[in-house]
Amino acid sequence: MSTDRVNNMLSGNGIDINSIHDEAIIQHFEDGIGHKMFALIPNFPFMFIGNIVDVADDHVLVEVETTSQAVLENRLWHIHIHSIEIFFIEREDGPRIPELKDC
Repeated sequence: MSTDRVNNMLSGNGIDINSIHDEAIIQHFEDGIGHKMFALIPNFPFMFIGNIVDVADDHVLVEVETTSQAVLENRLWHIHIHSIEIFFIEREDGPRIPELKDC
């Protein structure tokens, strides 16, 4: 997160910790552009695995490879970052998201 963004959030009537938290989460997704992501959301289709293409405001654009419904795969999805309950973004030096296959 840039120093200017933090300074803007901290100026005024005090520290808005929720704004700092939101900006940090968005920055984490921005840093993950080009990486594979796993996300669980509370509503249908519940799960996404795919590559992060872009982040716009508080939405992440994902090229979805795998989801709970095959008909929804191989599409671009705009996912509201704040609706994501659990997520993992692959990094060069970290663990990989396994390939899910039909049994």
